[in-house]
Amino acid sequence: MGEAAIEVVGLTKRYPSGGTPVDAVRGIDLRVEAGQTYGFLGPNGAGKSTTIEMLCTIRNPTAGTARVAGYDVVRQRDQVRRRIGLVFQQQTLDLQLTAEQNLRFHAELYGLSRADADRRIGEVLEMVALADRRGDQVQRFSGGMRRRLEIARGLVHAPQVLFLDEPTIGLDPQTRAAIWDHLQWLRENTSITVFVTTHYMDEAEHCDRIAIMDHGEIVVEDTPEALKSRVGTDRIALRTDDDELAITRVRERLGIEAGMHEGQVTLAVADGAQVVPRLFTELGVGIRSVTVTRPSLDDVFLTYTGRTIRDSEGPQAPSSPFAGRR
Repeated sequence: MGEAAIEVVGLTKRYPSGGTPVDAVRGIDLRVEAGQTYGFLGPNGAGKSTTIEMLCTIRNPTAGTARVAGYDVVRQRDQVRRRIGLVFQQQTLDLQLTAEQNLRFHAELYGLSRADADRRIGEVLEMVALADRRGDQVQRFSGGMRRRLEIARGLVHAPQVLFLDEPTIGLDPQTRAAIWDHLQWLRENTSITVFVTTHYMDEAEHCDRIAIMDHGEIVVEDTPEALKSRVGTDRIALRTDDDELAITRVRERLGIEAGMHEGQVTLAVADGAQVVPRLFTELGVGIRSVTVTRPSLDDVFLTYTGRTIRDSEGPQAPSSPFAGRR
């Protein structure tokens, strides 16, 4: 085991709520090796943002300890802050300033000399492919360009750990892919550790390791491939003429639990190719479409939280045939 960039033991955040305190984060343990890209996933309200705020010294924990870049987030917060970069989910750039002015202001806050600031500004603008726009006002930038500039700003003081909170939310797929290309370049060409939250399962595939958080606890943590292998089942999704009846008959006639996710009847089976013909011959319900997929990170998320990442963004999802299989 290598050097830890982030090390968390029993980290807890409790908020008062009437007569009964609420634990937003419930005694989590976490270790991120230096140089890793680490994905932090979970439904809305799972405690991800609260965890990042504690790791970045924005909030103090109620209990437990956390060390980032070797320093305690409570007792040595100044040392932590000098060694981290943070890209918030909400934009925090000054739109009236140029790209270079935004970066230079940040460099001055971190005490870089003018020579070091000049060098680092040039490097990070090249890194995010904005060198030719350094003199342009940020208000003229597209959403993707602004996000790349925020990442550049988070890197200008050469941090050891970069925290990214939903760095591509609201961006088009092409821009999302371009940002992850830049993050991949960082992983291959620097020693920086990247800690990222994301709602996009395809982005989580880029991470070295992933933790899934639910109800303030880390429910599973491993590499993407290892997590998918744990699921070990195919996922069948059906669109039928009567979804409620289809779910009942899948249970009664096939002995398999099914549920509704993303507007489709969903069930987990060991061998989808064997089960699909039985759906047509035994359900007695009109089937309009059927898809079979091998285990994905969406299935991992569904297995450990009882809902898909898209279900988690809306009203509470119904119980799932995957839930509880840990």
